[in-house]
Amino acid sequence: METAGFETDLSLFKYDSLEQLPAAYRGLTEDERTERIAAARETLGDDVVVLGHNYQRRELVEAADFVGDSYQLSVEAANADAKYVVFCGVTFMAESADVITDDDQTVILPSMEASCPMAGMAEALQVDSAWEAIEAATGDRTVIPITYMNSYADLKAFCAEQGGLVCTSSNAADAFEWAFERGDVVLFLPDKHLGENTAYDMGIADRTVEWDPWAPDHDADAVADADVVLWDGYCQVHERFRVEHVEQVRGEHSEANVVVHPECRREVCAAADVVGSTATICETVAAADPGETWAIGTEIHLARHLARWHPEVNVVPLCGDACMDCNAMRQVDPNYLTWVLEELAAGRERNVVEVAPDEKRLAKLALDRMLEV
Repeated sequence: METAGFETDLSLFKYDSLEQLPAAYRGLTEDERTERIAAARETLGDDVVVLGHNYQRRELVEAADFVGDSYQLSVEAANADAKYVVFCGVTFMAESADVITDDDQTVILPSMEASCPMAGMAEALQVDSAWEAIEAATGDRTVIPITYMNSYADLKAFCAEQGGLVCTSSNAADAFEWAFERGDVVLFLPDKHLGENTAYDMGIADRTVEWDPWAPDHDADAVADADVVLWDGYCQVHERFRVEHVEQVRGEHSEANVVVHPECRREVCAAADVVGSTATICETVAAADPGETWAIGTEIHLARHLARWHPEVNVVPLCGDACMDCNAMRQVDPNYLTWVLEELAAGRERNVVEVAPDEKRLAKLALDRMLEV
């Protein structure tokens, strides 16, 4: 399938994910990795648990004890008795795991290069500066910040400090309601598409305004009249999907159903049959009847996993060969997993992710508030 008129040089999103890895690990074959990972895990026994995000490549998912979305995996880490939690995901996920696990558990990220671009679009210092301007524009109305799980721990801590909370893609509407019970305006960060889709579902899309942190000036009147201020951040993978892709896949597969993630653009979500988190996408395909066709509007690795896991269902990526994998997730090469596990087996901790104590306390408060809803 072509890209329905949208062309991107995908080489711009790629670089050598092994350049930070010790040279002895760079040329391992899959069979060598599999054997060495198994040997290291046998040495470590119950002292280690390996978590694999849905967007990771096949070899990492197959090596994981648990596979799922970011918050689900953090909960699995907290429930595990393992001394070491190896999180095959991106930085903010490992941070969240460190926030909710016990102090005697150590969280390890196989590659420290795995840093989510969307999380980086709303850094705490930048948000702190914008906060003053937004509060000034809204006058005596109370602003409650909500940050999506896909954000760094310092932003989660900031939201807690300002009376806000964290949300996932599946409970964003509940988080909005929680915030509106305590304030007048929601500042939603960092994903404007999830925020807009949530506002639309709640019937308040016409009372939203976008906040571009890079703009030299802002329309104070527009902010003053808004109920929802959307931070101008987005996921590079999900923003790529267009309505044209939905139309094209339905033209090629007359009976096709379309399921997309709510990080997609509003018009794409409106054109889809089902909109939901990665867990919802997985459940939708699992519940499909044999022979049904489902086009998947999310990161390409999950579409490939679903096609393997459910061969009775015709699973196709929504934008065909042009669908992107996540550049940040790609940095967690299976060779990195081999390295950190063998280092642990040798008594050496590598790539430990540790959130500062005060930041950790506040970030946990933001997560605890989410659990209230």
